[in-house]
Amino acid sequence: MTSTDDASLPPLRDRVTAPPTYRPQHAEIAVWRPATADDVDAVYEVYRAIDAADHPNYLTTREEVEEELAYSFVELEADTLLAVSGEGRVVAVGVVMEPPRQETLVREFMNGGVHPDVRGRGIGRELLTWQRARGEQKLAASEKRLPGWLVGYADRRAEGRRRLLEAGGFEVARYFQTMERDLADPIPAVSPTGDVRIEPYRPELADAVHLARDEAFRDHWGSQPLSDEQFTGLTSGTFVADLSFVALVDGVVAGVLLTDVSQEDWAGQGFSSSYVSTVAVTRPYRGRRIAPTLLRAVLEASAARGLDKVVLDVDAENPTGALGLYTGMGFVTAQSETGLVRAY
Repeated sequence: MTSTDDASLPPLRDRVTAPPTYRPQHAEIAVWRPATADDVDAVYEVYRAIDAADHPNYLTTREEVEEELAYSFVELEADTLLAVSGEGRVVAVGVVMEPPRQETLVREFMNGGVHPDVRGRGIGRELLTWQRARGEQKLAASEKRLPGWLVGYADRRAEGRRRLLEAGGFEVARYFQTMERDLADPIPAVSPTGDVRIEPYRPELADAVHLARDEAFRDHWGSQPLSDEQFTGLTSGTFVADLSFVALVDGVVAGVLLTDVSQEDWAGQGFSSSYVSTVAVTRPYRGRRIAPTLLRAVLEASAARGLDKVVLDVDAENPTGALGLYTGMGFVTAQSETGLVRAY
């Protein structure tokens, strides 16, 4: 895919004024400094504490932290900030991440947060002020004639995070639902129309699967093509090839379903599960019951493993009708998350 700049828009560099780098100050923070590759464990500790407080049903893995800090498009010196207490403990983490492939939108993700032990003291405001300034600097450096977004997310159970983002000028833009499917219930015997083969994911299909995923997600809210690094992350770590499936039509990848299993999530969930990270069907093959057939495959395979449930997330306003698809396959909403945006 190539960038589809909007000729009616001036370049972002002409629409966004780069602010000076913000220097946070807080009485309880001895040092504000960039992260280094040696800080993976300290960052991981903060993320896991945030997870346990805000969304104990899904937890950040150490590998995900390592991956985030190692992305080629994250400049640690400029794009990360740690808040270190007088005792030398990292108590807050900020990362501003701009994924590199920008077709219709330039996004700056406000990742990180404050350890629950020190919340409510203004540290989060200082951190977000730095992140917003850094995000605007990055937007102001872009020559793309595209909309620019600063993006943050808040779980329904993390009202403080939502209020912080709104106070920082972010507006609620989207709602996402976490849905669960009990594998003790009967699985519909749905099948595709036409000559469609459903096969387990194979590494040799990676490039075709990546392309199909990007093509299928072009009409999803805010979605942009994944970089090779991001796609590799999607198919590594907790990814399980045996619970992931590809729909093939005349040798062409028409649909994709990718699945993770993270046993670390099970205690917080209260059940064992697999997590479907991606369900995608390309436009030419929609309407042929490929998506429900892919879901049937992961439901049956997860049940055969003895798992209790299958979990996934969905955009509540997804234009492809995904919410109705999942409901029809027996999924029910368990939690929700809010996407907030500051647009330029």
